[in-house]
Amino acid sequence: MLHIQEETARCLLCHDAPCGDSVARAIRALRFDNLWTAVEIFNQLTEEELSHSQQACIHYDKPIRISELKTSLCSASESLSASGKDPLPSLEINFCNMVCENPFFLASSAICTNYDMVARAFDAGWAGVYYKTICKQDIREVSPRFDAVRKEGTPFIGFRNMEQLSENPYQMDFDILRRLKVNYPTKRVIASIMGQTEEEWIELAQMAEAAGCDAVELNFSCPQMRLTGLGSDIGQNPELVLFYTSYVKNSVSIPVIPKMTPNVMSMTAPALSCFYGGASGISAINTIKSITMSHEAEVSNKKTISGYSGKAVKPIALRMIYEMTGHPLLQKAGVEKHMDISGIGGIETWRDALEFIQLGCRNVQVCTAVMQYGYRIIDDLILGLQHYMQSRGITELKKLVGEELKNIVLPSGLDRDTMVFPKINREKCIGCGRCYVSCMDGGHQAIQFSDDRKPYIIGQKCVGCHLCRLVCPTGAIGTAKRMPKPKK
Repeated sequence: MLHIQEETARCLLCHDAPCGDSVARAIRALRFDNLWTAVEIFNQLTEEELSHSQQACIHYDKPIRISELKTSLCSASESLSASGKDPLPSLEINFCNMVCENPFFLASSAICTNYDMVARAFDAGWAGVYYKTICKQDIREVSPRFDAVRKEGTPFIGFRNMEQLSENPYQMDFDILRRLKVNYPTKRVIASIMGQTEEEWIELAQMAEAAGCDAVELNFSCPQMRLTGLGSDIGQNPELVLFYTSYVKNSVSIPVIPKMTPNVMSMTAPALSCFYGGASGISAINTIKSITMSHEAEVSNKKTISGYSGKAVKPIALRMIYEMTGHPLLQKAGVEKHMDISGIGGIETWRDALEFIQLGCRNVQVCTAVMQYGYRIIDDLILGLQHYMQSRGITELKKLVGEELKNIVLPSGLDRDTMVFPKINREKCIGCGRCYVSCMDGGHQAIQFSDDRKPYIIGQKCVGCHLCRLVCPTGAIGTAKRMPKPKK
């Protein structure tokens, strides 16, 4: 049986795909974990259409095996909860007292630097934008600006970015935001700003309000500013966070949303400063300070510290989100004073977004995934989340907000008296021995690899670490029931 994820990962996600709109859309749905839509499309296509699409594939290696994808998908989808024919639930949600048609916003970055870009994103279905940070400085960028961290031929898992703020004159950017709000009144337009002084912060915020922006985001987090005292230099200092948040909050009537830096040991202290400064919400996280050593990404033979984003940072972002949403005072603020959280960091699929929402976010921002795949990913973000809600019988997105907080505990609170043994599916196992190698050299030598090229679990040695399950390339290792630990 064809490995669906492996095969769809090979797809180049072409623009104006030669394989045809329907097949391209179905494969993109699979790529972004929207199984429901893929099944619906594939069921409408004949074998002749699939064969023709496969012949038209322009992959540089070998064509995507489209017909086999449908066969494997039909088998995999048997366990999928049927969505039924009922209307899909609305994704409307209230964020910082703004009613948003869905929780998906463009993050302040290179993906939203002019009117036409944002308009195309709005037309595609994005609910709002945190426009690229506006400032009064002379922004001079470097070349090249980007680098990527890859693994075993996969699309990049980490992205290094040296881009700073908007290069447009600030008056031009505010005119762009004004026109966006006039032409897209139901979309949420948020101005991200950065000042050098108290007066600049206030002036830019007031200009955002005058332009009709729905809210203003305070960039306390950019890690690669060429001047000191800006960006993450502020976000690392709770006192400055408090001061600048208070200054802006007292100068405008629209929501004020500080953007936090992850380049701190804990985000709780600056988040509390946001609370005491009267913030309406918090955006977190921005990129993580990093260094990549690629020769191709050097700037005149030099390397530097810059921001790191993409799928690899998601666990770090979720940890920092939890530190805020799980903090008693900040949790109370979220309930009583509507200081909401906008989650950022490695969101590519609806399931990624769901994880942020389940930890308390009412809004999520996407950047790196759009840079890789384009605005079109909004289709599967929306449909995937809607189908998931329908499969659980949930009609309002707000019911998912924070539902997993109760399941997060300190390491000291974990169950250490039971374990789960790995369970090998002999039909799926191809005898590669990856589990054996990893267990022998990185585990507890609890797997025996016999002459028939089949692994066997040695129960007396297995500690239930599940390294074997993680390295298995075919998904042949699952889990058994949780049970009391065997006595030594």
